Amino acid sequence: MQSFFNSTAAWTLLAWGQQYVDSGLASVLNSTSPIFVFLFTVFITRHEVTSGLKLFGACLGLLGVTMIVGVDVLAGLGQQVAGQLAAIAGAILYACAAIYGKRFSRISAPATAAGTMICAAVVLVPASLVLEQPWTLTPSLKAVAATSVLSVLCTACALLIYFRLLKTLGSMGTASQAYLRAGVGVALGVVFLGEQITPVIGLGLVAAIIGVAAINLPARAKRVPGT
Repeated sequence: MQSFFNSTAAWTLLAWGQQYVDSGLASVLNSTSPIFVFLFTVFITRHEVTSGLKLFGACLGLLGVTMIVGVDVLAGLGQQVAGQLAAIAGAILYACAAIYGKRFSRISAPATAAGTMICAAVVLVPASLVLEQPWTLTPSLKAVAATSVLSVLCTACALLIYFRLLKTLGSMGTASQAYLRAGVGVALGVVFLGEQITPVIGLGLVAAIIGVAAINLPARAKRVPGT
C-alpha cells in the first residue's frame, strides 16, 4: 500500500495530468497534500495532534506556492478538468502515504525506502514494457543524465529523507515539504539561470516558509491543574 500511495499511483496520475495542465497550475494543485493530511487526520485517523495553527500553516503555505508560481495560473481552473483532478488525486495519495507511512516508524528508513521502490518497480517496469515499448526509444545523453539524477537524487535519496522525517516530524510536518519545492525551484533559477525574484515571489517565499514553520511548531503540553 505504501508503494501504491507514495509512488506507483501518485506519480502516474501526476505524470498523466501534467500532459493536459500547465505546469504552474499542476504545481499548485499537487501542493495541496498538507491540507488533505490535516483533514484526514482530524476526521478519520486522528493519529497525531492537530491544531488551528497547523491548518493556518497549511493554508498559508498553499497561498505562498500560488504566489511563487503566479496567481494567474488559477485562471486555468475548470479547464482540462480530468488533468486537474489527476493532479489533485496525486496530492490526496501523497497525503495517504504520509499517514500510512507512520506505521513503518520502527523500520529503518533505508529498508522502508528500498521496499517501496522495489514494489513500485515490480508494477511499473512490466507496465512500461507493455505500454511504452522503451526499446523503440532513442533518448539523448542529456535525457539519460536527467533521468539518472531524478532516480538517484530526487527519488532514492529523497525517499531516505522522507521516511526519516516521518519518524521525527510526523505526517503533517513531512507533507509540508510540498510547499518548499516551489521555493527551491526559484532558488535554483536564480543561481543557475540568472532569474530575478519579484516582490510577489518574495512574499510567496516568506508565506511558504512561515506556513511550514507553523505546521511544524511543537504542540504545547497541556498543563495539569494543581501542578
